[in-house]
Amino acid sequence: MDSKIIIEAFTALAKEKNIEKGELSSIIEEVFMSLIVKKYGEENIDIFSIIVNMDRGEIEIYQEKNIVDKVQDELFEISINDVKKVDKTLNIGEIYIDIISLDLFGRRLINTAKQFLIQKINDIEKRSIYDTFNEKLNDIYTAYVHQIQRDRIFLSDEQKIELLLPKSEQMPNDRFRRGDQVRGIIKSVEYLTKGPEIILSRNDNLYLKRLFELEVPEIEDGIIEIKQVSRQPGDRSKVVVYSSDRRIDAVGACVGMKGSRIQAIVRELNGEKIDIINWSDQSEILISRALSPAKPINLYIDVDKPYAVAVFEDDELAQAIGVNGANIKLASNVTGYQIDALSKSDYAKSISM
Repeated sequence: MDSKIIIEAFTALAKEKNIEKGELSSIIEEVFMSLIVKKYGEENIDIFSIIVNMDRGEIEIYQEKNIVDKVQDELFEISINDVKKVDKTLNIGEIYIDIISLDLFGRRLINTAKQFLIQKINDIEKRSIYDTFNEKLNDIYTAYVHQIQRDRIFLSDEQKIELLLPKSEQMPNDRFRRGDQVRGIIKSVEYLTKGPEIILSRNDNLYLKRLFELEVPEIEDGIIEIKQVSRQPGDRSKVVVYSSDRRIDAVGACVGMKGSRIQAIVRELNGEKIDIINWSDQSEILISRALSPAKPINLYIDVDKPYAVAVFEDDELAQAIGVNGANIKLASNVTGYQIDALSKSDYAKSISM
């Protein structure tokens, strides 16, 4: 059995999976060690060694044997007469290194080795995918719809790597068809028995933050900082921004010329309304801005709790609260204050009681 043919066959298999030569050499050593275990038992592996030379196409297997006068166990011993035919300098009691022919393993075991190699290469490929995507955790990633199920969408990227977009990570107004391009952030990467499970998310707050970083160069440059983000995915979001350079308007930079930057983000999020809020270290100013588009006429703040009561004109209360309480909830999230909204008339009644 020609070791060069074996290495060529294994190398061709490895090339398909982009396995490096050094890594393949280690795998082949492991493959043949598994054959030794199958043939001679795991308890005897210490007397064997394997050398793989990829450049010369050689696989050499060596076995240590005790030199004896009369052989009682052929696995561990070799007669002095046989040794003297090869090396006259060796004597009884010394160790002889015997070269094992690959033919001893037989075709069946070689086929077993090939299956073992395929499994090892697949394991390395899966681990490589896991490591690659683990480094991309929380980054924006693009893939394409491969299969749609009720509770999840299977995606595939340019390298045919599978990602999952669970229903819980989709925006309520997401509508996809097979072949559609999908963007999101890599939310989690787990190594399971079947391989890496890569979860994409489109409704995470961090996805919106990453989109701003993508569209607004001043954020990438560190001039503008995103202080807080809160989303009602597909409906409304609030983003608190701060500029370390007084000459640069943080809100204006995020909106862009004629709204170009913010509109690109809104389109990506299926029309999600985005309120960009200029940060302030004064709680009353920050809370007032966060409640936009409604404008409170009075604010009562307890910084220790932290808690705030915002009073609005009667006809602005519904706008302040928002549909299903979205506006007041988002404002609370980005300011860190629990905010209650009251109409002017209700507040007047409460203090007169």
